[in-house]
Amino acid sequence: MHINLYSGNLLDRMNESTPLRSRLPRAERELQILESARALFAERGFGAVTMDDVAARVGVTKPLLYAYFGNKDRLYIACMQPAGDAMLATVAEAVRATTGPAEALRDGLYAFFAFVESDRDSWRVLFDETLPAGGEIAQRVGEYRERLVGLIVDSRLATLPVRSRDRAAPETEALAAALLGASEALARWWLRTGAIGSLDAAELLIATVEPGLLSLGERSSRGAKTGKRTGART
Repeated sequence: MHINLYSGNLLDRMNESTPLRSRLPRAERELQILESARALFAERGFGAVTMDDVAARVGVTKPLLYAYFGNKDRLYIACMQPAGDAMLATVAEAVRATTGPAEALRDGLYAFFAFVESDRDSWRVLFDETLPAGGEIAQRVGEYRERLVGLIVDSRLATLPVRSRDRAAPETEALAAALLGASEALARWWLRTGAIGSLDAAELLIATVEPGLLSLGERSSRGAKTGKRTGART
């Protein structure tokens, strides 16, 4: 009987050079991909990560990544969504229990910086500076920022008489946007340097913006009493 030793040796070599991968259910495989991709994006930034990098980290083929997520942008959005939802939930829970704008500011900033410290990868994915300026990713990031600003605005306006909320809304929104921008910048500095504690960073920002918030509240109250628009030029 003739035995084809060449074919057998070839098969042996193929088995040795090809890693055996278990067949996972799709849901488990997607979770594995997302965990690895999230770590890569947090480590290197969106701009420096390719689908080849993700495939190599997970141990799957690039066509499988495209079959599951469509493209790199959609993969990133799938990584970003849990991070954004978690941050919003953390800040919203902190602000919801407050009774005034100063308390909301303090508790909201404490929650923000506590989240950054406890889940740095999520923060880096959500506020990555290498993200594209347009497209679906930018839209999603913008939505999360708007919702964070909305938490600040809503907590502030809820303390005012109904008749004065429309007058106070523009300045309140402006302050909230500036506050979020300052929080992002300070969080980046804190992560880069570690020069002070996260709560100390929150305290620093609170001490800087709290006087302006209190002043805005006083102006809104005076405007409500006089019937004049706050901040209007005479």
